[in-house]
Amino acid sequence: MNTEILTLTNELVSDRFPKSLAAMIAGSHVRGRATATSDIDLIVLMPTGARTYRESFLYEGYPVEAFIYTEATIADFFEADRARRRPSLQRMVTEAVPVRVHPLVDQLKAEAARQLLAGPTPWTVEQLNQNRYFLTDLLDDFIGVEDRTEGLAIATRLFDQSASFHLTASGRWLGQGKWLPRELTALSQADADRFSDAFDRYFRFDEKQAVISLIETWLMQHGGRHFDGFSIGK
Repeated sequence: MNTEILTLTNELVSDRFPKSLAAMIAGSHVRGRATATSDIDLIVLMPTGARTYRESFLYEGYPVEAFIYTEATIADFFEADRARRRPSLQRMVTEAVPVRVHPLVDQLKAEAARQLLAGPTPWTVEQLNQNRYFLTDLLDDFIGVEDRTEGLAIATRLFDQSASFHLTASGRWLGQGKWLPRELTALSQADADRFSDAFDRYFRFDEKQAVISLIETWLMQHGGRHFDGFSIGK
């Protein structure tokens, strides 16, 4: 990674978090994908009893997103991310580069990597059927809609819901924002390309069929459409 950013972050930690046990840089600067607008993602580990919080600020002209934890609270956030199937913190810790070293860093990186490799808790049969139903219902709304603005609104929901359904039903982690297509790509480059092309055709040219065909394919891979006989709380 950029040595200038590494040096700057080291100074930042000494200036703003002098009592910290450890600190790590994560995000686009570590991955070598930083742009002119990229911020510095900073994970800071404080002694037991310190407050857990997040703050944004400028340091020497650079935007910084700082995430402050203790050993106990970062474990709680690991569990929260694991439960919602979006392991944002685990990813950050796994890829992070230490700027203030402590034995806890290696322990946390090992645990984050273990959780990522283990994957999310699979859906139960009931959860799968519920999500088959919800996706079927939304797809039917999309097929039937004639108003362009309404169609765009439904397609926006379908973009996230269909990909999330396919990922979860395939036993994969979810992603939010740019991480959604990244997770699809990790699962299948062919699926990711088809997904991108299908929604691009609809948003640009009002062509529905590629979206419909893709989602029906994904539904069939995970049990098919679901409507008749569905109930909740009966």
